[in-house]
Order: sequence, then C-alpha cells, then structure tokens
Amino acid sequence: MPFHLLFREDDLLNCRFAVSPLWETHAAVRTLKHPERHGYHSAWLRRIRGAAAELELGPLWLLMPRRGNSPDCLMPPPIGPAASFEEEIAAVRATRPEVARAEIARSLADTPGATGSPAGRAMLDDPARAVRELADTMETVWHALVEPVWPRLRALLEADVSFHSRRLAEVGLAGLLPELDRRVAWSAGGLTIDSRGEHVRELGGRGLVLLPSAFTWPDVVSSFDPPWQPTLVYPARGIGGLWTEPSEHTSQALVRLLGRGRAAVLAALAEPATTTALAHRLGLAPSSVSAHLSTLRDAGLLVTHRYGHQVRYERTPLGIALASGAA
Repeated sequence: MPFHLLFREDDLLNCRFAVSPLWETHAAVRTLKHPERHGYHSAWLRRIRGAAAELELGPLWLLMPRRGNSPDCLMPPPIGPAASFEEEIAAVRATRPEVARAEIARSLADTPGATGSPAGRAMLDDPARAVRELADTMETVWHALVEPVWPRLRALLEADVSFHSRRLAEVGLAGLLPELDRRVAWSAGGLTIDSRGEHVRELGGRGLVLLPSAFTWPDVVSSFDPPWQPTLVYPARGIGGLWTEPSEHTSQALVRLLGRGRAAVLAALAEPATTTALAHRLGLAPSSVSAHLSTLRDAGLLVTHRYGHQVRYERTPLGIALASGAA
C-alpha cells in the first residue's frame, strides 16, 4: 500500500540531506532483532556478537514492532546535516513526558500484548523515566556497537550524500527522488513510497529530510508525524562493500604497479572518503594515508572536493579504470 507525501512549492525549497549517528544506532538495534535484515551486515554481526550479548535490548525491541510505529521521539529527524550522537541523544533526553507517553502508547499498540506487559505498563506509568532509561540504552549501544565502526559508516553515508547531491544538480529534485530507491516515485507534485499501510501527509512547507542509512536496508522508511519534520530514510549506495576489507579486493597487478599501500588506498576509494576515514578502514597511520593520497592525486588518479572542514578524495576516470582492472 502506498505512502503519499504531498509537496507545496515552498517544500521544494526546504529539502535537505542529513547523516544521523542516532538513526544508525536505532536501526542497528532493529537489525539485531530481525534476521531478514542481516544480509549485508554478517561481518559486522560476527564482530559485535559478544558485545551485543551483554546488552539488555528488550525495552527497545518492545518499541520496534514488525509492522507499525516506533516512537519518533527516540530517533527524531537530524537537527543538522552532520549532528553528533551527543547532540542527537540530548534532544531525545529533552522529550516532554506527555509526548513520550503518547508515542510509546502508539508503538506498544502495534505489538499484540505489549501494552499490558510489565515493561509496557512501566513505560506508560512513568514516561519521563522511560525516556531516560531508553536513552541510556541507546547511548550504551552507540559506544559498544556503532561508534567503533562509525568512521566507516559515516564515509559510506557521506559518499551517498555527495553522489546524490551531484545528481540533484544534474536532474533536479523530481528526477532525483525516484533514483533513491525503486519503491519511490514522483508524480504531480507528490512523492509515493511503496510501503506497508496507506497514509497521506501534506508537508506544509517544512520540506523533506533525505537520510541515507546503512542499517535501514532493505526497508525504505517515511515517518515522523507532526511536530517532527517529514523524513525519507533510504538504503545508502554501496552497502554491499561496506564491510569488505581492502585486502579482499586489491588486485596483485595493482599492487605491482603502485605498491601495496597506494594500491590499497586506491581500491578503498570505491566511494569518496576523507583521510581519517581511509586510515581507520585500512588500519594505517593517517600520515601514511595522506602521503599515498597526495601521490595518487599528483598522478591524476584522484581528485579532491572540500565539504566544510573536510576534504574528500575521489577517483578520476583513470583511477576507476585502474582499480577495476579495465585499464
């Protein structure tokens, strides 16, 4: 059944991309619960199995119905294009009790028996305490399971934003939105998402947040009822290679041509990335990665783009050809 988002003219001026560590943390918890979401993340799941087993995730899972709503107040739309986890979890902790109770009640109602369960009753009886405890759990999950791999996740998400920002310049918003996922369609001033349930929402001039996500796969999520800003969460590009280690796809021919370090850096740039992200992914010192990047750029294999305080490296057509073995 379709989900319809209706745009006014001023909504087109208020669409923006964002990256959210809080959303990835929430979606990671959901991935642990649902085996059908494990596909691309088996390497990560093996890595965090021990740490995950020590976490008490039952209260969070109770608010993650297979079909239905999770409380928006636990994962509000990003407050900026690159908000930190600390900023986002502070917004969760500031949720008013009456808002939390209403959203928790709606979420519990979507899971048979959840409202009358001891945990459900405790949340409804004291929503302020529920928000504190759920936020504490989310913060623990962040530090234990997501923060250690956040540089890799952030590089993937920022590369998606970079790619789709270029596509926005090329094809416009009406052309871009259907490219985000095959279940998204644009027609006559409205966006239709093929998802569970039928719902119509007028954006009312607030625009739309476009949020790429690694752990949302395979779903497309369009949620956040008023007063939250409407948000479309879609699977980020390149998830298939997210957990692949560079040594697994660096050809020996490329190593002989460039040397092992430079070959690994070029192979790791399947999506644009910063020096810090590459150093974390490759397990190398940032100074070594920086030297390799400079050499590859001087050889015409990479170009740089500045985004705020960050400099991202991206392969040139020649760099792509060499990395793929097509040269």
